[in-house]
Amino acid sequence: MSAALRAILAGAALAVAAPAIAHSAPDYGPRDDTERGLWQQMDEYERELKNSSFIMTDPALNAYVKGVLCKTVGAERCQNTRIYIMRTPHYNAMMAPNGMMVVWSGLLLRTRNEAELATVLGHEFAHFEKRHSIQLYRNIKSKTDAMTWIRALPGGFFAQMGLMGSVMSFNREMERQADLVALDDLARSGYDPIAASEIWEQLRAEMDSTAEGRRMRKTMDSMGDFFSSHPNSKDRMEYLRAAAIGKRAAGQTKGVESYRAALAPWWPMLIDDQIKLNQFAETEFLLNSMARGAWTADLLYARGELYRARAKDGDFLKAVGFYKAAIAADAALAESWRGLGLSQMRSGAKDEGKQSLKTYLVKRPDADDHGIISLMAHAK
Repeated sequence: MSAALRAILAGAALAVAAPAIAHSAPDYGPRDDTERGLWQQMDEYERELKNSSFIMTDPALNAYVKGVLCKTVGAERCQNTRIYIMRTPHYNAMMAPNGMMVVWSGLLLRTRNEAELATVLGHEFAHFEKRHSIQLYRNIKSKTDAMTWIRALPGGFFAQMGLMGSVMSFNREMERQADLVALDDLARSGYDPIAASEIWEQLRAEMDSTAEGRRMRKTMDSMGDFFSSHPNSKDRMEYLRAAAIGKRAAGQTKGVESYRAALAPWWPMLIDDQIKLNQFAETEFLLNSMARGAWTADLLYARGELYRARAKDGDFLKAVGFYKAAIAADAALAESWRGLGLSQMRSGAKDEGKQSLKTYLVKRPDADDHGIISLMAHAK
């Protein structure tokens, strides 16, 4: 895990529970005392993680993500994998050697279909089954008493977990192996394997856009994505695309509609978290890449929220236009009426804004912000 997550979770209240952790397949477990020590430490971390207030516990969302993994790698292989969806608006996923997988909510925003999500989940699962983290741990253990050192670090569980993520960054050979194993699983499970290349193409473009927006040198190819140990992103796209061509078959799917339906209840929250990063150019690029010219109601709503949050000259009028377009596409999306009303009031159309806010309250009578919006809608 990165420093970003450690900062977000530094103040989270955690409690240690007693139950034992159910590990993956019966034949998958620690093989000696060295591995047993690593397992015990990961189990302890997982007990703490379970009680973090940042874990998204919704049963439907968790069942959906677990279902995508199990469809990808098979029910028997994934049966005891435990997935924890963590609310943090960045792209990441990891899997510990004891079968614990952590998925960040920012990943769910960026994957555009089930096949892309399956690519990432399958990749992490391949690291797990190939015991890559254990190989790296043994290398560290041969040089220093890593676990004793890590336990002594200040900052608690998440600081320690972050260091574990850093020192166990997989090398290029391991990354390529996990890529190709995941690609095989993707094709075998009925997903279109070309998604494995497309998600890296999208991520590479987003990272380049971020560098441009911050007037930094583009680093995706020179630095190899997030870490220098990862394959060059252009090479990664190319070898995955070449390998996928021979594995494509009739009937394979990307699962676009099922993905949108599963994520629809979470869309306003995911967008809100992304916008709060205050990275306008990056977020606008992300929305454009997701839309690809086909602006759906939820994406139009998101763009309205982005411009309303930036609040520069002319932004409220632009936001009004995006919200109206979202409502025209789907008037049932209540949050669009709220954004429209707030933007209208900020752009000088107070009466129209109050009426839009009243419409929002009718469509969402149980809204968390019902009280404050009601005051604004009925203000003299």
